[in-house]
Amino acid sequence: MEGYFHTTQRHAADSSGHRSGLYPGQVTPPAERRSLPNLQQRSTLAGEAAAAAAEVETALHTPADARSAAFFDVDNTVMQGASIFHLARGLHRRKFFTTREIAGAAWKQAYFRVVGVEDPEHVADARNSALSFIAGHTVTELEELGEEIFDEAMAHRIWPGTRALAQMHLDQGQRVWLVTAAPIEIAQIIARRLGLTGAMGTVAEHDDGVYTGRLVGDMLHGPAKAEAVKALAAREELELAACSAYSDSYNDLPMLSMVGDPCAINPDARLRAHAREQGWRVRDYRTGRKAARAGLLVGAMTGAATGAVAAGLAVRRRH
Repeated sequence: MEGYFHTTQRHAADSSGHRSGLYPGQVTPPAERRSLPNLQQRSTLAGEAAAAAAEVETALHTPADARSAAFFDVDNTVMQGASIFHLARGLHRRKFFTTREIAGAAWKQAYFRVVGVEDPEHVADARNSALSFIAGHTVTELEELGEEIFDEAMAHRIWPGTRALAQMHLDQGQRVWLVTAAPIEIAQIIARRLGLTGAMGTVAEHDDGVYTGRLVGDMLHGPAKAEAVKALAAREELELAACSAYSDSYNDLPMLSMVGDPCAINPDARLRAHAREQGWRVRDYRTGRKAARAGLLVGAMTGAATGAVAAGLAVRRRH
């Protein structure tokens, strides 16, 4: 479309002629970078990949405020509930996996989280299988199904208050990006449907348009979100001190703390307390009962539930 360009994963052939999903500027082959043991390196790679895959508005119509932008988390910030759960539910209805299979995988994921097992091989397997449910499927297929699942399960769950905040930034001539652990393809669908600039999400490696089931780096979660924002800000020449960020989760503190205008939306208990200490804005669009219940449960359950769903999705491929 005139006035916009899409920065997506590039495909480059290595010495053996194999083509792998690469992001602009990547030097080390994905197979080698995935083996790096350092969490910071994986977060950096995930953030850079997400920023490279973001849909970016360009200079044909220069934004009125080109130095600042707004970054929104998705789950429980823009949308009620976890987008990956809604995606899993939609894929379950389309026979990607059975209820028994996802229940078994969820139990295993919960066990390892509660017991605290940190076996390096298990951690690597869990990370690399986070989006393996799409292995063998095409990018086009996931995008088409994502459109359907958004209409049936996500559109009516958008928080009107958060949507209004995003529109406020757009009306001020600023660009607005979503930043989420959900697959980048789903994140871009949500951003496009809401009329936002673009999105950054977890990037899955693909070979000639077919997913390998492996991630580029790690899931876009916690520190990786901050790395994505930093990479995009550098490329777009944004001043982070003039930018805004919105999230419901204490896990997103790295992203919230790097901008000049952080805001807690429907916050969990730890983020609410931190926001009050720092004098940050707080907005809660839930009812009193929902907010109270979320304050008790979200902090303990959201991470485990998201991991369980992702692991459950990995147990079966549809052929």
